[in-house]
Amino acid sequence: MLKKSLPINALLLLLLVTFSAFKPQQSIPLSGTWLFQIDHDDKGVTEKWYLNKLSDEVKLPGSMAQNLKGDDITLKTRWTGSIYDSSFYYNPHLAKYRQPGNIHIPFWLTPAKHYVGVAWYQKEVNIPKTWARQRINLFLERAHIETRVFIDGKEAGMQNSLVAPHEYDLTPYLTPGLHRISIRIDNRIKEINVGPDSHSLTDHTQGNWNGIIGKMELQAYAPVYITNLQIYPNVKNKTAVVKLQVQNNNKHNFSGQIGISAKSFNSKTVHQTPIKNTPFTINAGASKELGLTVPMGTGVQLWDEFSPSLYNLTVSVNTNGKSIASQTTEFGMREFTIKDNTFLINGRPVFLRGTVNNCEFPLTGYPATSVDDWLRIFKIARAHGLNHMRFHSWCPPEAAFKAADRTGFYLQPEGPSWPNHGSSIGRNLPIDKYLYDETNRMDNYYGNYASFCMLSAGNEPAGNQVQYLNAFIDYWKKKDTRKVYTGMSVGGSWPVVPDAQYQVRGGVRGLAWDKQPESQSDFSAGIAKFNVPFVAHEMGQWCVFPDFDEIKEYTGVYRAKNFELFQQDLKDQGMGSQAHDFMMASGKLQTLCYKNEIEKTLRTPGYAGFQLLGLQDFPGQGTALVGVLNAFWKQKGYVAPAEFARFCNTTVPLVQLPKFVFNNNETLNAGVMVAHSGKAPLQNAIFNWSIKTASGSVIAQGAFQPKYIDNGNGIPVGQITWPLNNIKEATKLKIEVSIANTPFANDWEIWVYPVKASEVKTEVYYTTSLDDKAKAVLDKGGKVFLNVAGQVVKGKEVAMHFLPVFWNTSWFKMRPPHVTGMLIQDKSAAFAGFPTEYHSNLQWWEIANRAQVMVLEDFPAEFKPLVQPIDTWFLNRRLALIYEAKVGNGKIIVSSAALSPALGDDKPAARQLFNSLMQYMASDKFNPTGQVSFDVVKDILVSPTKYQFNTFTKDSPDELKPNSNQNKSKTNE
Repeated sequence: MLKKSLPINALLLLLLVTFSAFKPQQSIPLSGTWLFQIDHDDKGVTEKWYLNKLSDEVKLPGSMAQNLKGDDITLKTRWTGSIYDSSFYYNPHLAKYRQPGNIHIPFWLTPAKHYVGVAWYQKEVNIPKTWARQRINLFLERAHIETRVFIDGKEAGMQNSLVAPHEYDLTPYLTPGLHRISIRIDNRIKEINVGPDSHSLTDHTQGNWNGIIGKMELQAYAPVYITNLQIYPNVKNKTAVVKLQVQNNNKHNFSGQIGISAKSFNSKTVHQTPIKNTPFTINAGASKELGLTVPMGTGVQLWDEFSPSLYNLTVSVNTNGKSIASQTTEFGMREFTIKDNTFLINGRPVFLRGTVNNCEFPLTGYPATSVDDWLRIFKIARAHGLNHMRFHSWCPPEAAFKAADRTGFYLQPEGPSWPNHGSSIGRNLPIDKYLYDETNRMDNYYGNYASFCMLSAGNEPAGNQVQYLNAFIDYWKKKDTRKVYTGMSVGGSWPVVPDAQYQVRGGVRGLAWDKQPESQSDFSAGIAKFNVPFVAHEMGQWCVFPDFDEIKEYTGVYRAKNFELFQQDLKDQGMGSQAHDFMMASGKLQTLCYKNEIEKTLRTPGYAGFQLLGLQDFPGQGTALVGVLNAFWKQKGYVAPAEFARFCNTTVPLVQLPKFVFNNNETLNAGVMVAHSGKAPLQNAIFNWSIKTASGSVIAQGAFQPKYIDNGNGIPVGQITWPLNNIKEATKLKIEVSIANTPFANDWEIWVYPVKASEVKTEVYYTTSLDDKAKAVLDKGGKVFLNVAGQVVKGKEVAMHFLPVFWNTSWFKMRPPHVTGMLIQDKSAAFAGFPTEYHSNLQWWEIANRAQVMVLEDFPAEFKPLVQPIDTWFLNRRLALIYEAKVGNGKIIVSSAALSPALGDDKPAARQLFNSLMQYMASDKFNPTGQVSFDVVKDILVSPTKYQFNTFTKDSPDELKPNSNQNKSKTNE
């Protein structure tokens, strides 16, 4: 090891001597090969492992899992994270996934290795002679979790932070020459318990890894140096107040000047302030705080999402005309403030369109520390119309703030805690002080970044939360006005924290689609009781079926064993070939839900923003596939960014519709609105509208008088009135509204059905009972339409709503709904009179919502229904809403949806579908390919499903517990 390091250190020494006159701070990088040893029994300190060479090697930066160090995954692996559905351990048909060598954990992604405990890392370094009188600092970016550093035979200290670099002043320990650095890292949850589900460490997301993943180096500073440089922009006065500390490690007093200047670096026009020099003196061994004001001048460039102009501010310590120390940091001239219930950026209202980042990094199992990696994420989010990101119970590395600054993103990092499942706040536990310590570290390291606009203490707490969080907010409001503060991001049942400057809450979100879908309602009533900005907490959570093509993407430290299990189980249930179709069909419904929920917020005056959960999938908590993007931030194929951005953008046209399905004797009355959160008001905006057929032919169009549109939601524009009596056949139409000379446009689909359906002459026997007559008709080669709505036994436990699964059925213990959309054989002649796509759309709502489904467990493996509800991927039951089959000598259509000849004008879609099916049965095209017995058909009305789900686990998420969040603490009291 020593022989290998000498040439590198000799080269470093030469470079240090060459450039020391020009660069007061020098560094020795520590990345590369380190000696390593696992300390299973935590005996390394007692046995003084730091005195001897360790026995193994790893590469750093990196984690143990990345270096394939640690324990193999078994059924007894002690994970960091809650499991509320333990059926995997008991379900008989999953037994093969519990065998050694074939273990497939369904709760989250599976790491290559798993280890929670103590490990040691060791490296020898050669300190150059030029560092003899320098301050020497060890910088470890993103170590996880607790580090203890030993230099040769002496301990240099301990650090414990999930949010900031671990730094050690090693000046007393590192003299010129060769030294051994030993770092003991412990990733156990000990006295400080942030909660095992916190995204800062849980196996649900990044994983509880052991290692160091960012910049690692020894840094040399001059004896007089600058620390804690903080910049406070004042946009109104066009100044920046700079606060800093100067430390004098010399044995004599020091007199000199602080030189300070700012220069823009990422805008077309360079703006630079003159150097401002301020004399100062400092006593030997002392620290001195200074406050300086930098006039930014009339050419100052402001930072926001539209023009993210940034400055480098350089502060130097000068004496005798020479700089002996300097520090440069970047910042943006911006003010993120609040007026009443509105966020303001530089005095202008801004609506936050955000997503939740849960630290999903499947290739590494830990967050990216590269600016380029984060630029990619923010650019993808921007392409989908977003301008905001919340970091759920974790704080990202510095690279994320740099990238957000450059792309103009408003960030809400959080204290690294979900103090609920196994922890709580306000009870004098160590977590209380730790959250103050951690958020102070966040402020010290990242507070200058323009994108750091908001701060939350964490996620969904238990304990004496109101008192604790009120004090937390009051502390931060006094300490740093660069940001705005809330307590913790919470669901709707959590108590309100009165001192919060803004609220991130659930309870005012979602789609009320147990009633007829419409686009007129908004959330005004829900937010009326709040006089501060209201941001929707974890909005969406609409599920999509897994994309098994994603499995091949897992080439790093994680494997998608959960996906592999779901895929194989789907094959075992005879539906493996339908996987892609299930994903695409459920994805279309998911997109429809996100569109309608986002638009509902945009219709709401005074709504301040939303945080989707999420734009990207969440890999844990049972596997929550809630994103239109996968965990790699890649598209799945059913919605492109430009399509998503039509309803999620700075400016979004909106339409108010009382419903989406009409009879042709009605008149379409649609109010046109707009939500605008732009850099400036829209001047003389012309809104054009059109109505098109499915083929794209324009059948009506118009425009409204030019409008002045200021920033705000739900701004009225005009009214579209158009009679539907010229529509003679069942028709799908598209309403489109666009703003002239802008890229902004949006569209909505509606369906129009004739009041009087075409008469069908048929010998079909319609029945609601599989009686003797039905059997006789079939035996004679006849046709039967069987309506079994409300009579299904085999499948009665499966709850289908029109809306898809929320989050996932594993985490929420099979809470309804269980179905995530429908796959429809849209090319079948059965739908010739009922325009449909291969997926659920709003004309299906009155047919499918709360309808029973049938479990086809005894049907032939190749049997495919006409309308197939897509079951939760944890069970993969073969379901049907409508199917056709040959039975005996005859043919049958069976529907568990309430389809009948008695449907009236209040059920236009169901009436039209029934009519289409009757026309189909009357035609020679009615020739089902699947053959089933009469008894198999009847058994659906008699026998329960063979496998009945049981979670086995008694505990459950807080959302399923009445009053669970009112100061309740589960452990550690």
